[in-house]
Amino acid sequence: MSVTVRRHQVTAPRPLGQRLADFFGLCKPRVNSLIVFTAMIGMFLATPDFPPLGLFLAASAGIALVAGAAAAINCLVERTVDARMARTRARPTARGSVSPAETLALATLVGGNGLWLLYALVNPLTMWLTLATFLGYAVIYTLLLKPATPMNIVIGGASGAMPPLLGWTAMTGNVGPEALILFLIIFIWTPPHFWALACYRRADYAKAGLPMLPVTHGVEFTCLHSLLYVVMLSGATVLPYTLGMSGLGYLAAVLVLDAIFLAYAIALWRNYSDALAKRTFRWSIIYLTLLFAVLLADHFI
Repeated sequence: MSVTVRRHQVTAPRPLGQRLADFFGLCKPRVNSLIVFTAMIGMFLATPDFPPLGLFLAASAGIALVAGAAAAINCLVERTVDARMARTRARPTARGSVSPAETLALATLVGGNGLWLLYALVNPLTMWLTLATFLGYAVIYTLLLKPATPMNIVIGGASGAMPPLLGWTAMTGNVGPEALILFLIIFIWTPPHFWALACYRRADYAKAGLPMLPVTHGVEFTCLHSLLYVVMLSGATVLPYTLGMSGLGYLAAVLVLDAIFLAYAIALWRNYSDALAKRTFRWSIIYLTLLFAVLLADHFI
């Protein structure tokens, strides 16, 4: 009589350093660095001099933690979609190296602490607006809009435009017209920024079943609308000067930045290529970073 021995394969636990790196990756640090940067600019612009250090650090940390929690929820909800896309299949939730329960626990812990910091050390208005931003991204955009409509990024972009407004309210306790202008700039910037990415990743989105604009309406249609948004953006970026938020230095710099962005958008519409779309996407990030850096420099000079 023969005896069959079944050998069970035992998966070795991942080292602590890799586990921590996975948890950190769920918070999308590269994306959130721009979020926190624009929030900090909002804080600086809201005060005539340097903001109080304690308040500045508490607001920055609170906004960063809640943004990280929203990113983790996004990874949790889209883990099966992410696994089918080349751009996102390396995410810990898509690979299965972090479980849904662990991701939810991380988001709850990180987001809860961020909201507590904002409520206890900053002000309740900033906490409530940050919570609304979290719900707008993690629930309204990720769960409802993204799988339902090609205009998802236009509507859902409101959440991504909130950070400078949050920074402003953290320092002042109110939402001023200047904060709304900063919100408007990022709100209009978001569609052409994202659509450049969606164009050269359109096969990925089609494979994942997501109705992004290049998938549902084609590249030419998307590039035309990107161009229209960049034209509107060029008008919105002049508003800080016309309302006295900035001086001639900012105006001169932003006109150059807008001209370069317009050149990219026109070239993309007239003679599309994936390589040009990638360069346009990279430029859009540089554009927003430089625009807010110039706003900050002009404010202090």
